[in-house]
Amino acid sequence: MTILWIILSIFIFLLTAAIITSFVCFMRIFYSPKRVKAEEYPIPDGEIYEAHRESMVKWIKEMRTTPHREVSIRSFDGLTLRGKYFEFSKNAPTEILFHGYKGSAERDLSGGIARCFAIGHNALIVDHRASGESDGHVITFGVKESRDCADWVDFVIREIDPDAKIILTGISMGAATVLMASAVELPKNVVGVLADCGYSSAKAIIKKVIKDMKLPAELLYPFSRLGGLIFGHFDIDKASPIEAMKKSRLPIIFFHGDTDDFVPFEMSVENYDVCVSKKHLVKIEGAGHGLCFPIDSERYLSELDSFFKPILSKK
Repeated sequence: MTILWIILSIFIFLLTAAIITSFVCFMRIFYSPKRVKAEEYPIPDGEIYEAHRESMVKWIKEMRTTPHREVSIRSFDGLTLRGKYFEFSKNAPTEILFHGYKGSAERDLSGGIARCFAIGHNALIVDHRASGESDGHVITFGVKESRDCADWVDFVIREIDPDAKIILTGISMGAATVLMASAVELPKNVVGVLADCGYSSAKAIIKKVIKDMKLPAELLYPFSRLGGLIFGHFDIDKASPIEAMKKSRLPIIFFHGDTDDFVPFEMSVENYDVCVSKKHLVKIEGAGHGLCFPIDSERYLSELDSFFKPILSKK
């Protein structure tokens, strides 16, 4: 009897430790508390962004003063997701832009509006679930966000232009989101994808960040996944960009900086290599994470125009 109690006690201890560890991982990686705007002009944290603060603040100010339409949709699981629509012209192609991990549309995508207008595109910038002004508290690294992406496509067709030519655009986690969305059946209005510094899989990027923190990635990742399953009600391994690339039929242009130390450039190479659709990979030299456009806007616009011009000219 004593041995049974010892075994039972050890089992309960290990189970409790596993649940606590999974909860800590969930809170650290997937949980997003109530968002409070701490800065008047938010820019990403990190020294590499300070050199571009002036441009980023300028883009945010321009975004706030540019006429736009506040929009929202209801997600498949009942969340209100919010965005802003900026119209260049009524018959122009429309980009739907998705921001990065724990970012917001205003912080990460204000420059995207300027970029869209520079090439004659309309821009719909949206806050992911659990980010910015949208509802929710669980970030799923594209698993649920890619379904939200499809709902935003339906919104554009239903509320803005039934004949709209739509490009799905994302940066970082937003890039992973649009890559994953490209593998599902979408309306024919969607003509292409722009993926800027996206990761190959949530598993790969989470393990990479854990290693960067000098922690055992192989040990902690299973607890991270378990935390998502128990407390977030989703499976982080259910879908990934690199698997989506084996199914996508949409033209995809990849951008990535070769000095990105958060999402390594090689992750875009991996996605590009297995992509079965029309594709193009652009390496921007000297660009850190999310800085391809600020570092070399002229080349960025030129590559976009060359890639999408023949696609958008098709009737």
